[in-house]
Amino acid sequence: MYKNKQVLLAKRPVGEPGDDCFTFQEVDIPELAENQILIKVCWLSLDPYMRGRMNDVKSYAAPTAIGDVMPGESTGIVVKSTSPDFAVGDRVAAHMGWQTYIVANADDPRIMKVDLANGTLSAHLGVVGMPGRTAYFGLTELGKPKPGETLVVAAASGPVGATVGQIAKIKGLRAVGIAGGAEKCRYVKEDLKFDACIDYKAGNLAAELAQACPNGIDIYFENVGGDVTRAVAPLLNPGSRAPICGYVSNYNDEDITKAETPFHILGAARNVPEHRFFVVTEFRDRWVEATRLLGSWVSDGKLKYKECIGEGIENAPELFRGLLKGRNFGKQLVKIADED
Repeated sequence: MYKNKQVLLAKRPVGEPGDDCFTFQEVDIPELAENQILIKVCWLSLDPYMRGRMNDVKSYAAPTAIGDVMPGESTGIVVKSTSPDFAVGDRVAAHMGWQTYIVANADDPRIMKVDLANGTLSAHLGVVGMPGRTAYFGLTELGKPKPGETLVVAAASGPVGATVGQIAKIKGLRAVGIAGGAEKCRYVKEDLKFDACIDYKAGNLAAELAQACPNGIDIYFENVGGDVTRAVAPLLNPGSRAPICGYVSNYNDEDITKAETPFHILGAARNVPEHRFFVVTEFRDRWVEATRLLGSWVSDGKLKYKECIGEGIENAPELFRGLLKGRNFGKQLVKIADED
């Protein structure tokens, strides 16, 4: 009999989510009904948006209820199936939370088959998965890039920011990254081939950003908010665009409803950019198209990525706290089980 380990939301955090915000439980896995599959989870993705789901505030998605499984996406292997559409051994991605096994209806829209021709099982949680698709659609559909323009992206060593900058280079733009620490900036500039990368922790962000963008900023891809956005705003050109993916610097605020968000900062800029918040589900009908394109760029060596791997679902809360503080270097994953 399989046992499923789950991580539940125990209480709503005030500021950083402590251990008391999470609880663990182990449950039996029921027999499959008709047209269901059992997935053994191999990789769990940790992403900043999960912090917002822990709050009971109005957002683009309903908050996680106390006692519910923490939200999140994972990839794994079908180990049982009563569905003609899935065979044992199929690789899948499932947006069904922090748990080690998943029972799902085969027609659940949160389930997506994984084609390993597009990348590894773990990469389908990163560069060719949700973060990669977020970067692709946010940049191409909202950023509307044109060759020769200057793009700035914060959290440039993370899975979204790194992909944004590399796609910008593929499309002929000047790419300037902002990251935390010399090691991350070296990686962004030397390995990912951005034109420049500024260490926001060094204390000269505004001056160094102005130097790196002598012709101003045409596209600002927003991941961070706060001081980074305040440094970007004066450099925005007329007609600039700013896709807003998130603003992680505010996610641990005790009351995020009182935060000065990118909407406030960008809206007060001398040259107000075309800007709005977006989520990747807006483009769900084009996910396969994007994953294949991103996978081809990875195969061709045009798109590089880095993974930051922790072990064991019991360590997910601490790894999640580290993610929110920028301790991760690359896509934060939790290895749950071997791929066999």
